[in-house]
Amino acid sequence: MQIWPGTPYPLGATYDGIGTNFALFSEVADRVELCLFDPAGGETRFELTEVDAFVWHGYLRNFGPGQRYGFRVHGPHDPAHGHRCNPAKLLLDPYAKAVEGEVDWDESLFGYKFDSPDDRNDLDSGPHMMKSVVINPFFDWQNDRNPHTPYNESVIYEAHVKGLTINHPRIPAEIRGTYAGLAHPAMINHLRELGVTAVELMPVHQFVQDHHLINNGLANYWGYNTIGFLAPHSAYCSTGQNGQQVQEFKAMVKSLHAAGMEVILDVVYNHTAEGNHQGPMLSFRGIDNAAYYRLVEDDQRYYVDYTGTGNSLHVRQPHVLQLIMDSLRYWVTDMHVDGFRFDLASTLAREFYDVERLSAFFDLVQQDPVVSQVKLIAEPWDVGEGGYQVGNFPPLWTEWNSKYRDTVRDFWRGENATLAEFASRLTGSSDLYELSGRRPFASINFVTAHDGFTLNDLVSYNDKHNEANGEGSTDGESHNRSWNCGVEGPTDDLGVVALREQQKRNFITTLLLSQGVPMIVHGDEIGRTQHGNNNAYCQDNEVAWVDWAAERENWTMLEFTATVAKLRREHPVFRRRRYFVGQPVRGHGGVDDIAWFTPNGTPMSDEDWESGFAKSVGVFLNGEGIPDRDARGERVVDESFLLLFNAHFGCMPFTLPGEAFGQSWQIMLDTAAPLVRGERGLKAGSGIDVEARSLLVLRQSY
Repeated sequence: MQIWPGTPYPLGATYDGIGTNFALFSEVADRVELCLFDPAGGETRFELTEVDAFVWHGYLRNFGPGQRYGFRVHGPHDPAHGHRCNPAKLLLDPYAKAVEGEVDWDESLFGYKFDSPDDRNDLDSGPHMMKSVVINPFFDWQNDRNPHTPYNESVIYEAHVKGLTINHPRIPAEIRGTYAGLAHPAMINHLRELGVTAVELMPVHQFVQDHHLINNGLANYWGYNTIGFLAPHSAYCSTGQNGQQVQEFKAMVKSLHAAGMEVILDVVYNHTAEGNHQGPMLSFRGIDNAAYYRLVEDDQRYYVDYTGTGNSLHVRQPHVLQLIMDSLRYWVTDMHVDGFRFDLASTLAREFYDVERLSAFFDLVQQDPVVSQVKLIAEPWDVGEGGYQVGNFPPLWTEWNSKYRDTVRDFWRGENATLAEFASRLTGSSDLYELSGRRPFASINFVTAHDGFTLNDLVSYNDKHNEANGEGSTDGESHNRSWNCGVEGPTDDLGVVALREQQKRNFITTLLLSQGVPMIVHGDEIGRTQHGNNNAYCQDNEVAWVDWAAERENWTMLEFTATVAKLRREHPVFRRRRYFVGQPVRGHGGVDDIAWFTPNGTPMSDEDWESGFAKSVGVFLNGEGIPDRDARGERVVDESFLLLFNAHFGCMPFTLPGEAFGQSWQIMLDTAAPLVRGERGLKAGSGIDVEARSLLVLRQSY
């Protein structure tokens, strides 16, 4: 077998129908060997003698899809100066588009000896390593099209591929917990009935199970431990790991698109699964450690860690930036995904040490003709100093709005002095986004996320209960802004149970009727519980999986959530593209586009907003005052609505505003009476009682 020179671009393994080109970047390498593996595990090595601009490359005829491979890199081994090359270690291709197998945590996977950490470990890791796989790049997409749902019309559903489907009784057992399971009609129908427009998948890049979790009988369930930025995680494939995962992932995307839903990936470009200086040598560390990672300047044995995971990618290094951008473009162009949520995105903005809003990464995204056109969502913080950057990302970006989460939680649990900020969060958080030229949909609104309590647990527990994680319940957030409604955990007290259900409806209604983009977490619509565990990252079991058996007993919550989502979808006044201005709408009797009222029906004054104990407010949303136009250029006009919020512990009498705002009103939703539909016409100026801790939605009628 003869290896031909090949080309330095594209990086990775590229099959052209006849053979495969292999290309690997390493500035530090002296030699690079390409290692091919036969079905029995036998290894054949080819030296890549061609090198251009630090890219080592070669071409092999008659090798194609399904071929397993890896690299061995010869070069300096000098940890104190950041170099850790060791040809005894088989290394994954950073550009691998599929990965087979898992590591078994043999000592050979590490660059040092367990009993003598300062000594180099030259044991061969090949038999214990996962392998890169050459894929078939061809797929019949037919007429697949991105739904291109505008941000303001989006309803995002955060989901875990395995956890969402592993227990679903209407999905065939052999495909539960896989990409195929997520694409099954039973799952798609549920999502459509719920009004979901985009499925945001927790990490599906190839990730690694942590050694210490495996030893403790746990697992890295969430998957925030990436090792392959272009490879779909192989364990989520129902048909095999020898490249089939790529085909199955594409088929899933195609099915979701056909149902009108976008696919957004939660991506982890801030660190890798190789961890700190005591971690394994799986890929980047052995290829070019100093290029791929941020190292401590005065002792380069150690890694800068802005992520809490042991390392941080060196995002100002050109080849690392290239890897990230190539990965993003690949998922859009080849895998047809529609957007990304960037985990700990502040880390990507750290060119040196401080967070730089206009760092090289954001400049590259801004000018990229592919990546700049998809949905870009930042988790706007990391664990480093100055890492909390909510509201500070560039104009193309939307952000997980943690201030929305915290304020809405505080409001509905009855905290004092939250009313003014609650009003700001309800109307799109203009204080965070407007000055940077962004619109209300820059705010990704959420009350719950994968990280923290589920919605059911938010109203059932005051304290976290993470004992099953094996860390003495010291992990996870301790200040959850939760309220158990009087009893910690499960209870037979029907009054407490009813209040919890009402609180869940309050949260869902507030979320779906706020300006911005709502995000629902999988299973919240059917009462999913993690039994008080607010950090279920290591619980690949019934603790974290969606229990579909609960669907029947929680049918009212499911139906209620779908009803509120339908109300949002049908009424553009709840999903405006521009902020309210608080000024009269021309041709509508001088009535403002938005107006706020005290419970007695008078306009809110400065003193009312500053009242620390106030927990009740009414807001008028003027359907005539929407400053948007439809695809034909016609002005968008909607009906007007009145929302009456009462977070007080007692029933609150409200007086409806005068006739200038509407002659009569019809109740559309009542979180205290979820089965009420379009009943009770009420005249302007009349009184109505809003039950304790509840919300009324009224539509103007004539």
